Amino acid sequence: MKHNFLTTLILSSALSACSTTSTTLQTSIELKPQGRYHSNVFDQSAAEIVTFDKISQQTFVVNAQSGKIDVINSADINNPVLNSTLNIKADLLKYLNVEAGAANSVDVNNGLLAVAIEAKTKTDAGWVAFYNSQDLTFISAVYVGALPDMLTFTENGQQLVVAIEAEPSSNNYAVDPEGEVAIIDIDWQQEKLSTVVTRLTFSDFNIGGKRHHELPKQLVLNGYNASVAQDLEPEYIAINNNSNKAYVALQENNAIAVIDLQTKSIQKIIALGFKDHTLKGNEFDGNNKDNKVNIKNEPGYGLYQPDSIATVSINNNDYLITANEGDDRSDWLIDVAQTECESANFYYNLEDKACSDDIKLKDAFDRSVYNPQKNALDLSHFNKGGKYQDAVRQVKFSHSITQQFGDIDGDGKIDRLMTFGGRSFSIWDMQSETLVFDSGSDFERITAEKYGKKFNQSHNKLKNEDRSDNKGPEPEAITTGVINGQTYAFIGLERMGGIMVYNISAPSNATFVQYLNNRDLSVNPKDNKDTNGDGIKEYQIDAGDLGPEGFKFVAAKDSPTKTPILIVGNEVSGTTSFYSIEIK
Repeated sequence: MKHNFLTTLILSSALSACSTTSTTLQTSIELKPQGRYHSNVFDQSAAEIVTFDKISQQTFVVNAQSGKIDVINSADINNPVLNSTLNIKADLLKYLNVEAGAANSVDVNNGLLAVAIEAKTKTDAGWVAFYNSQDLTFISAVYVGALPDMLTFTENGQQLVVAIEAEPSSNNYAVDPEGEVAIIDIDWQQEKLSTVVTRLTFSDFNIGGKRHHELPKQLVLNGYNASVAQDLEPEYIAINNNSNKAYVALQENNAIAVIDLQTKSIQKIIALGFKDHTLKGNEFDGNNKDNKVNIKNEPGYGLYQPDSIATVSINNNDYLITANEGDDRSDWLIDVAQTECESANFYYNLEDKACSDDIKLKDAFDRSVYNPQKNALDLSHFNKGGKYQDAVRQVKFSHSITQQFGDIDGDGKIDRLMTFGGRSFSIWDMQSETLVFDSGSDFERITAEKYGKKFNQSHNKLKNEDRSDNKGPEPEAITTGVINGQTYAFIGLERMGGIMVYNISAPSNATFVQYLNNRDLSVNPKDNKDTNGDGIKEYQIDAGDLGPEGFKFVAAKDSPTKTPILIVGNEVSGTTSFYSIEIK
């Protein structure tokens, strides 16, 4: 994490041997599907983030766009049923006279339920709403910053920590709030709740700020006309077992912020560095047009850009586990004029007549698409006759980040394409701030072994290799659990679907355990229709679980089965699925 390019290469080379691609390893646990609750809503984020209340034996599921939380009776995981629905939007209108937007996250501790919900205009300040998890009564709500995207209680229940993503307004960055982290001190006496909110900003890291010099050199900063505080967008939070430190994923920035929960201060920002796809073990398939499996090395660096993260303590040391999804900023740039677009190191797509950041090599050599007036990439190494002429032409990479980091020898010519996401999960030693394990090309190899050229599907339609050019299987959800003295990581593949299981008890030598996917590739989920005319697609075709977004591991002592279980929220299929975990 504090490494330079050379250190990154050495680490990546050493770590490639740690990754295991065989599916024949002896397993110590096995996931088995049990019951499944179906919301009957397709591709509307009807089952996104999940949490489990051990007191009431209920699962709370974010039904995002509706602004509601579905409450599922989970006493029998073979037959989960909808118990009730919390209408957060309606409650905020009723009790606070404010209009809210989508619900984004939910967590529960000791009978206290917390929900993150954005404002109707997402660039305005959103809220955290509190409920009694047993009788489902509304307690109170507190203002936090713009777009509270994720929240989680500390293990001791004394604090709630909120990631304030603060995305800019769509298409043009006209409004760009500052990213924040909110720490809410909790005094919960079962019937009475007292809260104190502390909001941490990153303004001290701005140019001219007293901490600007602390920013790591490999930190990705490419928000349009954005200050550092506007550029940093907290996505996800993991809290250590001692409840004294929070790790915050800054996804677009390819970094982690470390928060001291005792002093309520930002301790540091750590850049994650880059994954070298030229090295053995770090191959990927970047061609979505050849209709075949072709996993190979490419002259690219992967931006880890984790979404979900988790933390475990092994031998009294914190390890951070990251699901390396990847993300770009193109959605927010569309209406930016060409001159301003190119001045900010993005490019103006002449065919789409829109400012963008993600680009394919084939388009970069097409003058009808890419012909910048300024700040053009020198891609001569990738042209015919160049040393990288055989590089894949389809994979998407970042124009602005490639311009910043892609010239590794300082000659003005691009040597590496900066691609989105690591297509993997990683383990980071937070004491030494080093990468100790990366799953390399495991996810694509394992899914290709199972599905052949049908791998790298998208989550809402059926098309072979549809995502090979763009982040591949796209690992997003992640959680961990200790079972029979061993520590396991569970990783959800957002696009291809399914759950990867690894034993991470020895963090630098994590081993593959199982890949389970109940997706049905014989049917096309795209064929689901809006039968009611209400703008929402209902299910006529059930293709299995699609788009795993949120995981919750429940230990045996808290589980309704008295054995460990995994609960999965699938945002595209709108399903909440329950898995038993058997010790073998």
